[in-house]
Amino acid sequence: MDGVATELIAMGRVAPFSPTDVVAFVLDQPALFEAGTAWSYSDTGYILLGLVMEAATDVNVFELATDRLLLPLGLTATVPSDDTTLEGLAVGYTVDDNPFGLAPRTMDSGGRLAWNPVVEWTGGGFASTTADLALWGHALFSGAAMDMDYLGALLDGVAVHPDAPGVFYGAGVAIYHDTPLGPVYGHGGWIPGYVSSLRYYADHDLTIAFQINSDLGVVDDSTDLVPALEEALARLLIGALTQ
Repeated sequence: MDGVATELIAMGRVAPFSPTDVVAFVLDQPALFEAGTAWSYSDTGYILLGLVMEAATDVNVFELATDRLLLPLGLTATVPSDDTTLEGLAVGYTVDDNPFGLAPRTMDSGGRLAWNPVVEWTGGGFASTTADLALWGHALFSGAAMDMDYLGALLDGVAVHPDAPGVFYGAGVAIYHDTPLGPVYGHGGWIPGYVSSLRYYADHDLTIAFQINSDLGVVDDSTDLVPALEEALARLLIGALTQ
Protein backbone atom coordinates (compact mmCIF):
# COMPACT_ATOMS: atom_id res chain seq x y z
CA MET A 1 0.00 0.00 0.00
CA ASP A 2 1.47 3.32 -1.09
CA GLY A 3 2.88 5.39 1.74
CA VAL A 4 2.35 2.82 4.50
CA ALA A 5 6.05 2.07 4.98
CA THR A 6 6.78 5.74 5.63
CA GLU A 7 3.83 6.02 8.01
CA LEU A 8 4.93 2.92 9.92
CA ILE A 9 8.40 4.35 10.43
CA ALA A 10 6.85 7.56 11.77
CA MET A 11 4.43 5.60 13.95
CA GLY A 12 7.34 3.86 15.66
CA ARG A 13 8.65 7.22 16.86
CA VAL A 14 5.44 7.98 18.74
CA ALA A 15 4.86 6.55 22.22
CA PRO A 16 2.88 4.67 23.25
CA PHE A 17 2.42 2.45 20.22
CA SER A 18 -1.03 0.98 19.59
CA PRO A 19 -1.46 -2.04 17.28
CA THR A 20 -4.94 -0.81 16.43
CA ASP A 21 -3.24 2.00 14.52
CA VAL A 22 -1.73 -0.62 12.21
CA VAL A 23 -5.10 -2.29 11.63
CA ALA A 24 -6.54 1.13 10.77
CA PHE A 25 -4.55 1.14 7.50
CA VAL A 26 -6.91 -1.44 5.97
CA LEU A 27 -10.26 -0.46 7.48
CA ASP A 28 -11.32 1.58 4.45
CA GLN A 29 -9.93 -0.90 1.92
CA PRO A 30 -12.11 -3.41 0.04
CA ALA A 31 -11.63 -7.05 1.00
CA LEU A 32 -9.37 -9.00 -1.35
CA PHE A 33 -11.89 -11.87 -1.34
CA GLU A 34 -14.73 -13.35 0.68
CA ALA A 35 -13.54 -14.93 3.92
CA GLY A 36 -12.74 -18.61 3.53
CA THR A 37 -12.51 -18.57 -0.27
CA ALA A 38 -8.84 -17.71 -0.89
CA TRP A 39 -5.51 -16.93 0.76
CA SER A 40 -3.12 -14.00 0.84
CA TYR A 41 -0.16 -13.38 3.15
CA SER A 42 -0.71 -10.42 5.46
CA ASP A 43 0.71 -9.18 8.75
CA THR A 44 -2.70 -7.67 9.47
CA GLY A 45 -4.16 -11.06 10.33
CA TYR A 46 -1.45 -11.65 12.91
CA ILE A 47 -2.02 -8.21 14.41
CA LEU A 48 -5.72 -9.01 14.75
CA LEU A 49 -4.90 -12.36 16.34
CA GLY A 50 -2.70 -10.63 18.91
CA LEU A 51 -5.53 -8.26 19.79
CA VAL A 52 -7.90 -11.22 20.18
CA MET A 53 -5.48 -13.01 22.52
CA GLU A 54 -5.08 -9.95 24.73
CA ALA A 55 -8.83 -9.37 24.82
CA ALA A 56 -9.47 -13.01 25.76
CA THR A 57 -6.84 -13.19 28.51
CA ASP A 58 -6.35 -9.58 29.64
CA VAL A 59 -2.60 -10.32 29.51
CA ASN A 60 0.10 -8.67 27.39
CA VAL A 61 0.70 -10.85 24.35
CA PHE A 62 4.47 -10.97 24.89
CA GLU A 63 3.95 -12.11 28.47
CA LEU A 64 1.64 -14.83 27.19
CA ALA A 65 4.25 -16.06 24.72
CA THR A 66 7.01 -15.94 27.33
CA ASP A 67 5.06 -17.80 30.01
CA ARG A 68 3.43 -20.40 27.77
CA LEU A 69 6.11 -21.06 25.16
CA LEU A 70 9.51 -19.42 25.60
CA LEU A 71 10.20 -20.37 29.22
CA PRO A 72 8.81 -23.94 29.05
CA LEU A 73 10.88 -24.62 25.92
CA GLY A 74 14.07 -23.04 27.31
CA LEU A 75 14.23 -20.28 24.70
CA THR A 76 16.15 -17.91 26.93
CA ALA A 77 17.69 -15.86 24.10
CA THR A 78 14.38 -14.84 22.53
CA VAL A 79 12.97 -11.45 23.58
CA PRO A 80 10.26 -9.03 22.41
CA SER A 81 11.53 -6.72 19.65
CA ASP A 82 9.62 -3.78 21.06
CA ASP A 83 12.32 -1.13 21.24
CA THR A 84 14.92 0.54 19.04
CA THR A 85 17.70 -0.84 21.25
CA LEU A 86 17.91 -4.64 21.51
CA GLU A 87 20.79 -6.05 23.52
CA GLY A 88 23.24 -8.09 21.46
CA LEU A 89 21.66 -7.28 18.10
CA ALA A 90 24.12 -7.36 15.20
CA VAL A 91 24.32 -4.33 12.92
CA GLY A 92 22.04 -4.75 9.89
CA TYR A 93 22.56 -3.48 6.35
CA THR A 94 19.95 -2.80 3.68
CA VAL A 95 19.99 -1.49 0.12
CA ASP A 96 20.26 2.20 -0.75
CA ASP A 97 16.80 2.44 -2.34
CA ASN A 98 14.95 0.35 0.25
CA PRO A 99 11.16 0.84 0.54
CA PHE A 100 11.47 2.26 4.06
CA GLY A 101 13.74 5.13 3.08
CA LEU A 102 16.36 4.07 5.63
CA ALA A 103 20.11 4.57 5.53
CA PRO A 104 21.96 1.43 4.33
CA ARG A 105 23.27 0.82 7.87
CA THR A 106 20.10 0.39 9.91
CA MET A 107 21.76 0.92 13.31
CA ASP A 108 23.64 3.93 14.62
CA SER A 109 27.01 3.81 16.41
CA GLY A 110 25.22 3.62 19.78
CA GLY A 111 23.38 0.41 18.87
CA ARG A 112 20.03 2.08 18.21
CA LEU A 113 17.93 0.99 15.23
CA ALA A 114 16.89 3.68 12.77
CA TRP A 115 13.31 2.40 12.98
CA ASN A 116 11.25 0.90 15.79
CA PRO A 117 10.38 -2.79 15.31
CA VAL A 118 7.52 -2.39 17.78
CA VAL A 119 5.34 -1.58 14.75
CA GLU A 120 5.55 -5.25 13.72
CA TRP A 121 3.93 -6.30 17.01
CA THR A 122 2.51 -9.81 16.52
CA GLY A 123 3.31 -9.64 12.82
CA GLY A 124 6.96 -10.23 13.80
CA GLY A 125 7.42 -9.48 17.44
CA PHE A 126 10.58 -11.20 18.66
CA ALA A 127 14.34 -10.97 18.35
CA SER A 128 16.17 -14.26 18.67
CA THR A 129 19.38 -16.16 18.10
CA THR A 130 19.80 -18.76 15.39
CA ALA A 131 20.14 -21.45 18.09
CA ASP A 132 16.83 -20.48 19.71
CA LEU A 133 15.18 -20.28 16.31
CA ALA A 134 16.25 -23.84 15.53
CA LEU A 135 15.10 -25.06 18.96
CA TRP A 136 11.71 -23.41 18.47
CA GLY A 137 11.25 -24.84 14.99
CA HIS A 138 12.15 -28.34 16.12
CA ALA A 139 9.75 -28.21 19.05
CA LEU A 140 6.96 -26.75 16.92
CA PHE A 141 7.17 -29.09 13.95
CA SER A 142 7.91 -32.25 15.93
CA GLY A 143 4.73 -31.69 17.94
CA ALA A 144 6.43 -30.89 21.25
CA ALA A 145 5.79 -27.14 21.52
CA MET A 146 2.41 -27.50 23.22
CA ASP A 147 0.73 -30.16 25.33
CA MET A 148 -1.96 -30.87 22.76
CA ASP A 149 -2.37 -32.44 19.33
CA TYR A 150 -1.92 -29.35 17.15
CA LEU A 151 0.07 -30.53 14.11
CA GLY A 152 -3.03 -31.35 12.06
CA ALA A 153 -4.35 -27.80 12.35
CA LEU A 154 -0.87 -26.25 11.95
CA LEU A 155 -0.22 -28.09 8.67
CA ASP A 156 -3.73 -27.85 7.22
CA GLY A 157 -2.57 -25.66 4.37
CA VAL A 158 -3.95 -24.09 1.21
CA ALA A 159 -2.19 -23.61 -2.13
CA VAL A 160 -0.32 -20.31 -2.23
CA HIS A 161 -0.46 -19.68 -5.98
CA PRO A 162 -1.25 -21.53 -9.24
CA ASP A 163 2.31 -20.82 -10.39
CA ALA A 164 3.73 -22.58 -7.29
CA PRO A 165 2.35 -26.12 -7.38
CA GLY A 166 3.16 -28.17 -4.31
CA VAL A 167 3.64 -25.13 -2.07
CA PHE A 168 1.03 -24.61 0.62
CA TYR A 169 0.56 -22.29 3.59
CA GLY A 170 -0.78 -23.41 6.94
CA ALA A 171 -1.03 -21.62 10.28
CA GLY A 172 2.05 -19.42 9.95
CA VAL A 173 4.04 -22.07 8.08
CA ALA A 174 5.06 -22.69 4.48
CA ILE A 175 4.55 -26.34 3.52
CA TYR A 176 6.42 -28.13 0.75
CA HIS A 177 4.89 -31.60 0.51
CA ASP A 178 7.10 -33.09 -2.19
CA THR A 179 10.79 -32.16 -2.38
CA PRO A 180 13.87 -34.32 -3.11
CA LEU A 181 14.47 -34.30 0.66
CA GLY A 182 10.88 -35.14 1.59
CA PRO A 183 8.30 -32.85 3.21
CA VAL A 184 9.68 -29.51 4.40
CA TYR A 185 7.98 -27.09 6.82
CA GLY A 186 9.16 -23.66 7.85
CA HIS A 187 9.16 -19.92 7.43
CA GLY A 188 11.59 -17.26 6.33
CA GLY A 189 11.46 -13.54 6.03
CA TRP A 190 13.15 -10.19 6.31
CA ILE A 191 13.00 -6.85 8.03
CA PRO A 192 15.26 -3.97 6.98
CA GLY A 193 18.83 -5.21 7.34
CA TYR A 194 18.06 -8.78 8.41
CA VAL A 195 17.04 -12.08 6.80
CA SER A 196 16.11 -15.35 8.50
CA SER A 197 15.33 -18.90 7.48
CA LEU A 198 13.83 -21.82 9.40
CA ARG A 199 13.27 -25.24 7.81
CA TYR A 200 12.17 -28.59 9.28
CA TYR A 201 12.88 -31.71 7.21
CA ALA A 202 10.17 -34.08 8.43
CA ASP A 203 11.53 -37.36 7.06
CA HIS A 204 14.84 -36.71 8.79
CA ASP A 205 13.56 -34.99 11.96
CA LEU A 206 16.08 -32.23 11.25
CA THR A 207 15.68 -28.49 11.82
CA ILE A 208 18.00 -25.92 10.23
CA ALA A 209 17.98 -22.18 10.90
CA PHE A 210 20.23 -19.33 9.86
CA GLN A 211 20.20 -15.54 9.94
CA ILE A 212 21.99 -12.93 7.81
CA ASN A 213 22.53 -9.30 8.82
CA SER A 214 21.97 -7.95 5.30
CA ASP A 215 18.91 -8.02 3.05
CA LEU A 216 20.93 -7.20 -0.09
CA GLY A 217 19.32 -9.02 -3.01
CA VAL A 218 16.53 -10.41 -0.83
CA VAL A 219 14.28 -7.36 -0.52
CA ASP A 220 14.11 -7.08 -4.33
CA ASP A 221 14.30 -10.83 -5.13
CA SER A 222 17.47 -10.32 -7.17
CA THR A 223 19.36 -13.25 -5.62
CA ASP A 224 18.67 -16.89 -4.84
CA LEU A 225 21.16 -16.87 -1.95
CA VAL A 226 18.67 -17.91 0.75
CA PRO A 227 17.17 -20.95 -1.03
CA ALA A 228 20.67 -21.94 -2.18
CA LEU A 229 21.92 -21.85 1.43
CA GLU A 230 18.85 -23.78 2.60
CA GLU A 231 19.46 -26.55 0.08
CA ALA A 232 23.22 -26.72 0.64
CA LEU A 233 22.93 -26.90 4.43
CA ALA A 234 20.15 -29.48 4.26
CA ARG A 235 22.08 -31.78 1.90
CA LEU A 236 25.24 -31.40 3.96
CA LEU A 237 23.60 -32.21 7.31
CA ILE A 238 21.25 -34.90 6.05
CA GLY A 239 24.20 -36.53 4.31
CA ALA A 240 26.16 -36.46 7.58
CA LEU A 241 23.22 -37.96 9.49
CA THR A 242 22.78 -40.83 7.04
CA GLN A 243 26.43 -41.88 6.83
